[in-house]
Amino acid sequence: MNAYLWLKAVHLIAVISWMAALLYLPRLFVYHCDAKPGSEMSETFKVMERRLLRAIMTPAMIAAWILGLCLAWVSGLDYLTGTAWFWLKLALVVGLTACHGVLARHVKAFAADQNDKSPRYFRIINEVPTVLMIGIVILVVVKAF
Repeated sequence: MNAYLWLKAVHLIAVISWMAALLYLPRLFVYHCDAKPGSEMSETFKVMERRLLRAIMTPAMIAAWILGLCLAWVSGLDYLTGTAWFWLKLALVVGLTACHGVLARHVKAFAADQNDKSPRYFRIINEVPTVLMIGIVILVVVKAF
């Protein structure tokens, strides 16, 4: 079997898992905003958010980064010397990582019953990973430059 193809397959699985969590966590926040702090519902959301972040989202992000860098290395370092699409893609992935960090801070705020954001804020922030993902997919598939 071709090791590169296995590496790419596992990378895609990690990316899909990471994206699923990046899209689901803000939706949990939208509903968590409506739960009274200290209520059973609020405590349930805290557990769901913490587990999603720690058991799926962060490990998937780490795997996506490591495997993506391995793919770039295995493909040859020409990616690092002259392909603009790679650098733009990398910038968008850094943007996804920043989104991850922002969402992790919100998990901590909710855990401490210190959320000061509205459901509308979380509906809007939910769109950021989607836009970044669209850009990344187009860059990877089209490689226009």
